[in-house]
Amino acid sequence: MNRRRIYIIAVMVSLLILGGCRGVKSTREAIKLNGKAQGTYYSIIYYDKEGRDLQGEIDSLLKDFDMTASLWEDESLIRRVNENRDSVVNEDFVKLVEMSQEMHKYSNGAFDCTVGKLVNAWGFGFSKREEMSDKVIDSLRQYVGVQPIIIRNNSGIAIVRKATPESTIDFNAIAQGYSTDMVSRFLESKGIENYLVDIGGEVYAKGCKPDSSSWTVGIERPAENKYSSPEVEMSIELRDQSVVTSGNYRKYYEKDGVRYSHTIDPKTGRPVEHSLLSVSVVDKSAWRADALATAFMVMGLEKAKAFIKEHPEDSMEKVIFIYSEGDGYKVEEIDN
Repeated sequence: MNRRRIYIIAVMVSLLILGGCRGVKSTREAIKLNGKAQGTYYSIIYYDKEGRDLQGEIDSLLKDFDMTASLWEDESLIRRVNENRDSVVNEDFVKLVEMSQEMHKYSNGAFDCTVGKLVNAWGFGFSKREEMSDKVIDSLRQYVGVQPIIIRNNSGIAIVRKATPESTIDFNAIAQGYSTDMVSRFLESKGIENYLVDIGGEVYAKGCKPDSSSWTVGIERPAENKYSSPEVEMSIELRDQSVVTSGNYRKYYEKDGVRYSHTIDPKTGRPVEHSLLSVSVVDKSAWRADALATAFMVMGLEKAKAFIKEHPEDSMEKVIFIYSEGDGYKVEEIDN
């Protein structure tokens, strides 16, 4: 489940919205920020009447979050919890656990934050890949599926309890979406109403541009391999919405002529094998779009489509499937 990000190519295309979006003609020029966080890039564009440069505050916010949820920071809170060096957690950690539990139950186990042992063993985490066999997979699956528990003591301090000391929590399938929402809330707290936040391909767009045109992002065309340059397959408009894409054609490894996907099915303990190349989910929140995109990649095309049909009340607004067919691929959009 530890998927890494398909490029969602953010482009500012002037597509007129037919009303409902207040223009920002009275503001200054767009402020554009670029940087690094969570082992990937971020790109933020916003319009601010005061012309403030908020990069320092945003960098600090993202750095603090890295020290909560990044598995690549030796002293991060999640690393300390996984290594049984700490059990007292902050509110962001609590929310990530609660959201993960919610999506685990909702997706019938397709989304699972306890898949960390398997992700690392298959070589898609921060540790060296193991020689995988049925025996190794079975030995690791015992640590997957039982969700961590948050307990508050009499002083209100939050403590995390893992099912076993060997259990490994992994927030990679939700953390970037969560941080995208977090930065969006920060901008709104500064009175900024029109912006686009892109953290490693997890995008949230609020409001519009000065000419009342929408924010537009490009969905990547399936690449031949991990080294291929990104190309846009299609563009979609966003307003007060998020889009997150999960896919299998950027992160994988090949052994003995077999390509192993980084998307791990928590139930089988193995990389998924199906026709689905990528899933893009449009939702009101980036964390939820992030989690659903991962869950759908685990399910595969037919099960994911059945899930959408069974949940017409869901807040997701659109799902774009790209899947292999014959010698090529096909794109299918579903409005919910």
